[in-house]
Amino acid sequence: MKSQKILNDPVYGFITIPSELIFEIIDHPYFQRLRRIRQLGLTDFVYPGALHTRFHHAIGAMHLMSITLDNLRIKGTEISEEEYEAALIAILLHDIGHGPFSHALEYSLLEGIPHERLSLLTIEMLNQEFGGKLELALQIFKNQYSRKFLNQLVSSQLDIDRLDYLQRDCFFTGVSEGTIGADRIIKMMAVHNDELVIEEKGIYSIENFLSARRLMYWQVYLHKTTVSAEKMLINLITRAKNLAQSGVQFHVSDEFAFFLKNNVTLSDFEQNPTILKQFLSLDDFDIWGAIKLWKNHSDYVIRNISQMFLTRNLFKINLVSQPFSPEEIKNQQENTLQKLGIADEDLHYFFSYGKVSNYGYLATERINILTKKGNVIDVALAADLPNIQVMSKVVEKYYICKAKNLILSY
Repeated sequence: MKSQKILNDPVYGFITIPSELIFEIIDHPYFQRLRRIRQLGLTDFVYPGALHTRFHHAIGAMHLMSITLDNLRIKGTEISEEEYEAALIAILLHDIGHGPFSHALEYSLLEGIPHERLSLLTIEMLNQEFGGKLELALQIFKNQYSRKFLNQLVSSQLDIDRLDYLQRDCFFTGVSEGTIGADRIIKMMAVHNDELVIEEKGIYSIENFLSARRLMYWQVYLHKTTVSAEKMLINLITRAKNLAQSGVQFHVSDEFAFFLKNNVTLSDFEQNPTILKQFLSLDDFDIWGAIKLWKNHSDYVIRNISQMFLTRNLFKINLVSQPFSPEEIKNQQENTLQKLGIADEDLHYFFSYGKVSNYGYLATERINILTKKGNVIDVALAADLPNIQVMSKVVEKYYICKAKNLILSY
């Protein structure tokens, strides 16, 4: 690089871009697009400060990865310059396949295509553009590289992704309960038989990390208002897709119009790079721009939900620990139909029910502790940490959310 590139991050301070290749990747339109995708989607309806982006998160994760690799080197783990740069690229691009509003539209606009798969396809496309220079990063990302710990740093229950987003989301939401000791966790990381482990003296930091993550899910990621807003967005996009595929024209960007008119599958992305390029032109602005236009749409479903978004008139939601009985769901559906005065076939756009789930620790994806005697054990089996065993249990909550009122002018 002609001069050293430095970014000023609100969480970590100054972050240095370590190589010309990484700077070129950051400067690429696919990566710059992440500036226009919020990290927490619609969570700013609850926490007004939650306006940070996927771009912030990716840069922060790259920074933490560099600190982690430096610490591992100090402890005697040999990491070549090629492996070092590839690991930074792998974590930098781990979220490159996220679409507008992140997870919400994976279940409406794309109908269940995971962003991880789109990230992989995008990295493969970038690898071609950069003449194969991302090949080692691809191997690490796909867990096909011989040194497993590098993939674990990118994707595991204790990966760099989680260490950054928990700190960053705490900072921007102001939810202090999710605070983790990331610096200490990184310093307690080690490599044993080419796998990532935590030194025994760091075990309580891991317990705090798992507890904080679980709290953040209930207080931020699965906050009932966020769940309500996401259901509204899913219902809005579903209605728009149904109408678009029946011939209704929408004034939206060309890329957004394409995904409204077509039920795109994963194989479509894999076989047609043009579709992936169209997707990589979509961001939150496409959706918000459409919602602003749709507030006056002739279709009352599109118009009402769009107006609700713009005025924060969200669906009323009831989130409880026990499942709703079929009778209770039916009664609430009938009451909603009567109150809103809408056709039966449109009820599902204004009434949703289901469940959300959360866990602190997934026992099938171990976090390994390296004891002072050199043994490797699952953190959940540590004798004096019963909390982690409790956190291994999946907790489910059940919701009903429904529109409070409508503007019925057909």
